[in-house]
Amino acid sequence: MALLDRDFDHALEVTADIERSGGQAVAISCDVADKHNVERAAVEVERTFGPCEVLVNNAATLYPGAIMDADLDRWRQLMDVNIGGYLLCAQIFGRQMMAVGGGSMVHVGSLSGQVPQAFSGPYSVSKAGVAMLSRLLAVELGDHHIRSNLVSPGMVRTAMTEMIYRDPVALRKREAIVPARRIGSAPDLAEVVLFLASKRSAYINGQDIVVDGGLSTAWLTLVPRPGFERTDAAAEGESA
Repeated sequence: MALLDRDFDHALEVTADIERSGGQAVAISCDVADKHNVERAAVEVERTFGPCEVLVNNAATLYPGAIMDADLDRWRQLMDVNIGGYLLCAQIFGRQMMAVGGGSMVHVGSLSGQVPQAFSGPYSVSKAGVAMLSRLLAVELGDHHIRSNLVSPGMVRTAMTEMIYRDPVALRKREAIVPARRIGSAPDLAEVVLFLASKRSAYINGQDIVVDGGLSTAWLTLVPRPGFERTDAAAEGESA
C-alpha cells in the first residue's frame, strides 16, 4: 500500500501503524493537485509494488463561507485539490491499471455532493463534481476492466470534523438526527472502501454508496408534524 499525502510526517505515522499490524506500506510526499508530483509518485509506486490496481481518491480541503462571498482564487485552489487531484490520480494511475488489464477506483465523495452544505464555500460543488467524474470514469474505462465507484459519507468523525464533535451539545444533536443514533467513524467508511476495492464487488461499477447511518433517508423526520411526535432520543437531542 502506498500513502500519498502532503503531510509526509503523518503519512509516515500511518505506514508505521500498518507495518505494526503486519502489512506493507510506503509513505510518499505528494500534492495531488500537482501533475508532476503525481507522476513522480506513480513511478515510485510501480517501482515498489508494481503497477497500481487499486486507487482510493480521498484528498479534500474545505473552508467556511457563503457562496455569494466565495473568492475565485480560493475557489480554484479548492477545486484543484477536491476534483482536480482526483482526475490527475485517475488518469495517471489509471494508465497503470490499463497496462495490467484492469483495476478498481474508489473515490470518497460526500453526502454534501447530493444535498447542499451551506456556508462551506464551494465544497458541495466540488463533491457533486466528483460524483459525475466517478460515473464518467466508470463508463469510459469499462472496456479496460477498470471499475469506478463513489463512497459518500454523511457525518463522520475525522481530523477535519473533530472540533465539532468535541462540543457535547453538538454531538448529541447530531447523533439524535441519525437513525443509527451515532456518528460514523473512519472504520465505517474504510470497510466500504475495502469492499469496493476487492473482487467481492466485481460487478459493481458507476455506483454511489452512501455511508451515513440512514441520515439521508430521515429528512422528513426533522420537519415539525403536530400529533406525530419523534422518539425520545431525537427529542432530547433537539432540546439539548
